[in-house]
Amino acid sequence: MLHGARALALAGCALMQAGPAAAAPSTFGPVIGSALLCRSAIDQAYFNAYLTAAFGPPYRHEGGAWWFKADTTLWGVPVSDVLVGDDSGNLEFVGAVTDAAPEELHQSIRSQVGVRYAKANASAFPVLESSPGSRIVYANNKSKIYCAKFRQQAGVR
Repeated sequence: MLHGARALALAGCALMQAGPAAAAPSTFGPVIGSALLCRSAIDQAYFNAYLTAAFGPPYRHEGGAWWFKADTTLWGVPVSDVLVGDDSGNLEFVGAVTDAAPEELHQSIRSQVGVRYAKANASAFPVLESSPGSRIVYANNKSKIYCAKFRQQAGVR
């Protein structure tokens, strides 16, 4: 029989294992969608709390971000993961991984909310960028959409 702190630690580890994603709240599109399109402020602490309440604790920490399993849709496109910066760098960001190719995601966003993206470079896998600064990038046969802003320095105006 386990006692004290050891039992609590083992129980905590069991809760952190990635299981099926919880259903997205009704506010997911307006809250996360607006942030991904750079239409709202990027407050990593707020988004971390929002995503934890919606989907449970993050299932991984990688690349300066907390990753949340999110089996949902945005703009009619399946979303598998949502990520939020971990405060370790000089950027604040929120992002999502979709099951659509970048051009497909762009067309869906354009038809549903009117935001247009332009190719930011002439590579075989160009970055797509909107005028507010949202970006869509290739992620194998999927895409990532994100909004990143430089962190406000304390005392700097």
